[in-house]
Amino acid sequence: MAYDLEEQEQLASMKAFWAQYGNLITWVLIIALGSFAAYTYWGQRNRVQAVEASALYDEQLALLAAKDNAKVQRIAADVQAKYSRTVYAAMSALVAARSAFDANDAKAAKAHLQWVVEHGNDEYKSVARLRLAAVLLDEKAYDEALKTIATDMLPQFAGAVADRKGDILAAQNKVAEARAAYQGALDAMSKDNPGRQLVQYKLDALGEAAPKTAA
Repeated sequence: MAYDLEEQEQLASMKAFWAQYGNLITWVLIIALGSFAAYTYWGQRNRVQAVEASALYDEQLALLAAKDNAKVQRIAADVQAKYSRTVYAAMSALVAARSAFDANDAKAAKAHLQWVVEHGNDEYKSVARLRLAAVLLDEKAYDEALKTIATDMLPQFAGAVADRKGDILAAQNKVAEARAAYQGALDAMSKDNPGRQLVQYKLDALGEAAPKTAA
């Protein structure tokens, strides 16, 4: 009998607890399940988008090799419009910039590179800035080219930045500054970096530094 009374007391307590907190618990569960469902949906959606964007990027690379600039540009526009949240958007823009530059369309090349600077991750931003500086160098926009690589560059690009700076300064006939930049590039590059040979060649092409005259 005491056991039955104890069960009844527990049941009454549970009913009272549910009457007081039942609605709150129900809504918490609904919100939690809804959040989980949304998280699962977005995760699946992101995976699908990445696969689709990857397929377009592979197609774009083939078109770049075929020198079909018009189609390369169309794919870049599609990827940026539909898959801008994926890493392939920046990758596709870099390919489109290369294709446009090869087709003598510097304006389109700069637009794609600027898009990466504004929307890509830090690594792709650094790559885009280096390539944008090269386009500006080709246009003889030296000050703008130097400004492009002056900030927001990842440390691992220090050698490439110094090399590009040397190119810009050499084009301005600032020989001493260009020499210092190329030397800085060599100092920043690892011994097995394949780019060292080209930098050394450019440094040697500048000639020896003029000897200091006695006071």
